[in-house]
Order: sequence, then structure tokens, then C-alpha cells
Amino acid sequence: MTITADPPAAEPPATTPSSSSSSPPKRHEEYQYLDLVREILQEGEVRQDRTGTGTISLFAPRPLKFLLHNPTTLQPILPLLTTKRVFTKAVIAELLWFIAGSTSSLPLSQQGIKIWDGNGSRAFLDSLNLHHRAEGDLGPVYGFQWRHFGAEYIDAQTDYTGQGVDQLARIIHTLKTNPYDRRLILSAWNPKDMPQMVLPPCHMFAQFYVSFPKNSPEGKGHLHCQLYQRSCDMGLGVPFNIASYALLTHMLAHVTGLIPGSLTHVMGDAHVYLNHVDALKTQLEREPRDFPELEIKREKGGEIDGWKPEDFVIKGYNPHKTIAMEMSV
Repeated sequence: MTITADPPAAEPPATTPSSSSSSPPKRHEEYQYLDLVREILQEGEVRQDRTGTGTISLFAPRPLKFLLHNPTTLQPILPLLTTKRVFTKAVIAELLWFIAGSTSSLPLSQQGIKIWDGNGSRAFLDSLNLHHRAEGDLGPVYGFQWRHFGAEYIDAQTDYTGQGVDQLARIIHTLKTNPYDRRLILSAWNPKDMPQMVLPPCHMFAQFYVSFPKNSPEGKGHLHCQLYQRSCDMGLGVPFNIASYALLTHMLAHVTGLIPGSLTHVMGDAHVYLNHVDALKTQLEREPRDFPELEIKREKGGEIDGWKPEDFVIKGYNPHKTIAMEMSV
């Protein structure tokens, strides 16, 4: 993975690319996220939660929608929030880990990505009566469901090649052979496997859709993704999830010869942890900057497997500085 940043402007732009230079500037898409955080803080319900931290929650807010290309140049765009720095290395590493079907937190931890360490710790596994599990074995979580849905889970070391339903491979095949299909579904929600997971999936369901705009070059289709997320941590999780599913859509478009279209993020329980309130109030004072461009350093087509972080070049990511927030496990 390579990230390049432009020098900060004296007055950072707060608009997204417009399809016409004479059109009024479009309101920056990041304001959707900021407006929702503000709405939760002002109108949300204070609730208890599994972690014991406490939240301010709003159910079923309006969806967020992000364009994944410049409408004029079709240059791919990655909606990395700019009012605080998103941990891009972790977004890419975790997504490739999902795609590989891995269910152990250890490969991520070895790369310095600690986001799953708490859920894979000996103490956490024992608290779930998963005493037989090796430390780091998270059970049949996201990647297992994406690539081996329905297979019998044994442990993180087992080779599951050819077992279960490879949903990702099926989606890619269908995008290439029947882009009008209405069954382009990726589900991580498997009730049968819930007792074996250290954490039921938060981002649980995605549907893909190919549109064919009249002005699209060579009649190429545009690939869109709609994500449903049941539990949405607005401070830490949602910026990460937006980037991750946008990147997955870019990857699927790349291997199927489509143009990345849009990401729609539908939420269930959208919440702010009580220990994130002050940090998010700081973030709300900041003005969004332009989303970065994305370049994929691989030939069009190919496979979804075997990608590496260096295959992604993120250009012009110039966020405001990091805001520390504690992760609730």
C-alpha cells in the first residue's frame, strides 16, 4: 500500500467533484456522517450495551451514500473520512484478511493491526466458554462466511478449500455473466454459527447492483454496493466500515471490468459510545477536505485472491490529525 498526500491548502475545500464547472459546489459527502453524529448526540437515546460502556443510540437513521468515482473523469475515489485520520493500513489489511477467509487474529496482530486482539485474547475466549480455542481463534467470522458459508467450522488452522459456499467467487462469476442478477448478495449473518463466533457480525449483509448509465464509456456497467450494518459504532467503526466496503467494491469492479459506482450505507443501531462524545464534538468542529483518489496497481481482470497492500495507491489523502478514541470490547 502506498499513500501520497498533497500539501494542505490554506482553505481546505469542502466540496466533492462536480460534473459541471458551472454548477454550484456539491455539499461534501462527509457531512452526511457529521450530520448523523450530531443528530445522535442531540436526539439519541442513552442505552446500556454489551460492553458496559454505554451509548447514545438512534435506530434506522437515513442511509449514507458515497460516489466511488469522479463523475467527470471517472477517476476512482475512496471515501476516507478527512475530519480525522482513518487507519488505512488496518482497513486494507483486514479486508484482505476477510477475503483470504482467515479466522485468526494473529496474522493481523503480526502486522501491527491490533483491532481483533481483544476479542481473540485468552481471557475473552474463556469468558465465552471457548476454552478449547487457541488464542486468536475467532471462530467462523466474516471471512469464513464470505468464502465457506455452511461449512462445518473446526478451528483457524483447518484448510476449508472446496467446503461450503464461496459467496465472493459466486458474486464475481455472476457479475461477469449476468450483471442484471438480483441475487448479488454477500451475507456474514449465519445464525447456526453464532455460538462459535467471538462476536456476531456487525456489518452483516451487502447487495451489489450493476447500472448502465447512457453516458458510460463503451457502455460499461457501474458497480454499486449497499451495505446493511446492524450495530454501528459511529466514532471508530463506521469510518472504517465505509472505507472497507468502498474498497471491496473497487476490487470487485477491477476484477470484473466494471466502473466503481457508489456505496450506500444502511444502519440499524447507530450509536456513539459515551467515552467518545468529547472526541466526536472535536471532530464536528472540523471542515471536510477532498476525498483521495485510488489507483490499483494490478492489471484489470484477474482474481480476487492474492492481493497485497502495495497493490493500492491512495493519492491526496490529507486528513485532519488523528483523534484518539478507546475501543470497547
